[in-house]
Amino acid sequence: MSKKALWPVAILATLIAFYPMAYWVAGHNFGLLTQKDPGLLASQAYRLFFFTHISFGGLALLTGWMQFVSSFRQKRPAIHRLLGKFYVISVILSGVAGLVVAFKATGGLIAALGFMLLGLVWLITTIRAWLVALQKDFAAHEKWMIYSYAACFAAVTLRLLLPLLIILHKGEFEPAYRIVAWLCWVPNLLVAYFLTAKKQKASVRSLS
Repeated sequence: MSKKALWPVAILATLIAFYPMAYWVAGHNFGLLTQKDPGLLASQAYRLFFFTHISFGGLALLTGWMQFVSSFRQKRPAIHRLLGKFYVISVILSGVAGLVVAFKATGGLIAALGFMLLGLVWLITTIRAWLVALQKDFAAHEKWMIYSYAACFAAVTLRLLLPLLIILHKGEFEPAYRIVAWLCWVPNLLVAYFLTAKKQKASVRSLS
């Protein structure tokens, strides 16, 4: 990823990474939780999964973009590997918790399916990136990490798009949320596809 493309990603990711702190402070009176049924919010299990999802998701968002800084990878390989392990652990915790939370997504089945598929994509691409790194296939590792972080970055695109969609739906939250459940991550994966395809073409040209 070029520096010009990376820095806006880094800035947005860092800002949203600290967003979960507002939930810890405000509790049920903030953000998406204001749309939830009081009975659901009374469930300790739901709160555990929700706060696990947003907290470790924020940590993954914060540490993930750093892994794409080439000078950092080259000069600090040990720290790169350590942060990589931390990212994978954060994704697994956040992703599994997110799958549970998705069952109770506001907006019904359409929204739930969107978030469940996002969680599965995030988990699968991250685990795949880790496995190929263990095999020292670093080209494949970079490719799968791009896909993984594209899924992770859905936390940013959701918060950018949701207010606009609510405005387009005249202040109604649920129809906007059904759309953003898909729109926050599918375009991200398309961008990841074009980035990886571009890198692959450049690699082939350099060998020819």
